[in-house]
Amino acid sequence: MILSMTGFGRGTAVRNGREITVELRSVNSRYFEYSSRIPRTCSYMDSRLKKLLNERISRGKVELSMTVQNVDAADTVVAVNMDLARSYQNALRDLSEQLGVKNDITAGMLTRFPDVLATRHADVDEEQLWEDVSAVTAEALDRFVEMRAVEGAKMKADIESRLVHLDEWVGKVESLSAGRVEAYTSRLYEKLKVILEDRDIDDARVLTEAAIFGDKTAIDEETVRLRSHISQYREILQLDEPVGRKLDFLTQELNRETNTIGSKCQDLDITRIVVDMKAEIEKIREQIQNLE
Repeated sequence: MILSMTGFGRGTAVRNGREITVELRSVNSRYFEYSSRIPRTCSYMDSRLKKLLNERISRGKVELSMTVQNVDAADTVVAVNMDLARSYQNALRDLSEQLGVKNDITAGMLTRFPDVLATRHADVDEEQLWEDVSAVTAEALDRFVEMRAVEGAKMKADIESRLVHLDEWVGKVESLSAGRVEAYTSRLYEKLKVILEDRDIDDARVLTEAAIFGDKTAIDEETVRLRSHISQYREILQLDEPVGRKLDFLTQELNRETNTIGSKCQDLDITRIVVDMKAEIEKIREQIQNLE
């Protein structure tokens, strides 16, 4: 399955009194790069989240964003500072006795004094929280990969259509190249006739020059390699694994063989085809830069 390196996925669920939301987004990168924005209480699981993503993502700059919100008070504990409350109670009793006023202290009154009541987070079961977060992350990851697969399928179809064009152009180059030595020999004869006028033309020398020309401008090896690379390209596109790096190498090879044909050939029609081929290879290269 061909995957794009760009994608987005979101997962959300309420688990054990917490609403957990995880979002994944990625852009192109030569390697797997991970960054995160998660609550401080979840910082201990950051390396585990990275490993979880890396199991299914081999390339791309991936950012994970996570929020965890309590939907009930399960994580909040109210504590009473009894010593401080007694101090307030004793102080109010002394005040009542010395001023001769009624001592009408109530528990509600004491709770309004500073620091008598305090709230704190209850101890968190880290493994339970990790289980909840990893489940939501897996949901986001599924959707993330699905989006990458949809984009990858479109890119694969586009690349395959361009490979068809390349194949056709290689065939045209082969056809045009087939008669280049004969055409060169004929032109050479005509030029020699003009130069030598009525004198005899050395056929052996002409054939030698034609052979040298044919050897210098031969592009048979390049076209054979081009067809081989195109065939390998199609095979790699069918693999169920990351293919971006392999195709990047093959694209360089396609470009190199095409450049060699352009530098060796001395035919205007072939040169025009080479220009078209280079433009198509560049479009393929732009596509594979987005593949995982």
